[in-house]
Amino acid sequence: MPTTYENKVSILTELWEKHREEEGFKDFVEYNDIGLPLAFMITHGLVEPTEDGRVNIDETFALLLAGMGIEDDPGFESYEDLMTLE
Repeated sequence: MPTTYENKVSILTELWEKHREEEGFKDFVEYNDIGLPLAFMITHGLVEPTEDGRVNIDETFALLLAGMGIEDDPGFESYEDLMTLE
């Protein structure tokens, strides 16, 4: 089962909080300048996602997996699950 929407939001939030200033994530953070902050705002209850927002979260997460060389989403439960694959 692929990663749930809620887990995508949580994983993207944690990634943005921990790595947005790191050189290795610079291109990813700059390209996903809407999806990552959006995930953060959803996590912290600052906004309610619209359908377009959900699509943006899905696209940002798909780009993250692609950037990590993960072709099929096995269903990540947390940021730690994703990062232990590296």
